[in-house]
Amino acid sequence: MNYISTRGMIKPISFSEAVMMGLAPDGGLLLPVQIPDVSDRLDDWKKLRYQDLAAEIMSLYISEDDIPQVDLCELLEQSYATFDDEAITPLVKTGRLIIQEMFHGPTLAFKDLALQFLGNLFGYLLKRTGRHLNILAATSGDTGSAAINSVCGKDGINIFVLHPRNKISLLQELQMTTVLDDNVYNIAIEGTFDDGQRIIKKLFADLAFKKHRALGAVNSINWARILAQIVYYFYGAFRAREMTGKDQVIYCVPTGNFGNIFAGYLAKRMGAPISKLILATNTNDILTRFFETGIYKPGQAHRTISPSMDIQTASNFERYLYYQVNEDSTRVRGLMRQLNIAREIHPMEQPVSSEFVADWVDFQDTVATIKKLYKANNYLIDPHTAVGVAVAKRFPNKGKPIICQATAHPAKFFEIVEEATGVKVHHPALDGLENLPTRCTVLPASRDYVQAFIEEKIKGE
Repeated sequence: MNYISTRGMIKPISFSEAVMMGLAPDGGLLLPVQIPDVSDRLDDWKKLRYQDLAAEIMSLYISEDDIPQVDLCELLEQSYATFDDEAITPLVKTGRLIIQEMFHGPTLAFKDLALQFLGNLFGYLLKRTGRHLNILAATSGDTGSAAINSVCGKDGINIFVLHPRNKISLLQELQMTTVLDDNVYNIAIEGTFDDGQRIIKKLFADLAFKKHRALGAVNSINWARILAQIVYYFYGAFRAREMTGKDQVIYCVPTGNFGNIFAGYLAKRMGAPISKLILATNTNDILTRFFETGIYKPGQAHRTISPSMDIQTASNFERYLYYQVNEDSTRVRGLMRQLNIAREIHPMEQPVSSEFVADWVDFQDTVATIKKLYKANNYLIDPHTAVGVAVAKRFPNKGKPIICQATAHPAKFFEIVEEATGVKVHHPALDGLENLPTRCTVLPASRDYVQAFIEEKIKGE
């Protein structure tokens, strides 16, 4: 399987090249040349362990000549050995909804499901080539700690993580800044996640700097992140069918950067037994507005109690746009130019996709949902998961089970959870973080300041 850019200005490349490239040189995002149809394999796959299912799915996108199957399987075993539940993403029934717990990795967030694999994959590829990599990432909360955990202390890798200062939860910040390995650099920018994401894209667009400093990406612009996320949609759908006896499921996904739900979109295209995707946002509702009106118009990000979703410019929207304009790269280039100039595009004649429904949730509904679910089912959820649960309850299931993704452990947002339920929630992985030493550099939300910091640290090695 080869990979191309959404903007159509590069020659097809291999999976390994796509992983190391991150963002395409033409500014586009990488996608496989085709999406395989696996609808005739579902019976063979439905009983597989998570790791074995991942190997089956990923091998469709990774050639044997690029990464041998035996090596891929070893990478997957290594990556998911860090999870504390053998099901990796176990399902729990709560009333008419099914919760897929995606927080059993080392940093207690769904980002571990892709980043544990990506960190090991980077190590594998660097060892094979003898290269060095400087990873850049912007985080709205959970990506940073998951990325740091996946590569801290590894030879041949440095990681620079930008987070918006004072705009993520205390525990999210501490999970990053208490990691003191020499190859880890935390940067708190005086701005928003969108500012950090914009800085990262500008640095990758400087092709001379990118090549000279061997830049790599762990944000969901990296195709390997999306590929790893496709797996849990199949796995969750299979487990829900076992639980309910129904043929198809509905997935509800709390969404910020559109990477997670885009993986679900691809799983559905591949033939996963998913009838519909429910997109749930907080008051940063750009994606909800798009699916209601057909207009994509970023605004100013608002701070909420679900900070990982406080995003107004969704990176992976360009990948979805590519398919919605019938894989016309010329049109994608034109629309992205228009977005940069006018800050608004109308890419489709019909505003509503048959594959998606969408809605948003405010502060009051988020807190009330945490409270109600605990009272009715004695089950605690974090505020991001609550956004999904609240939206899911607004839509009829039409006889199909609805799976809501629990994207973070409630202990990561203990203050909100305790306010809503009166329950003090904790997790051993988080206990004591406030007493540990931290290291972080505060910088303006400026590409020049961030680039100078990176240059200084790399030259100092």
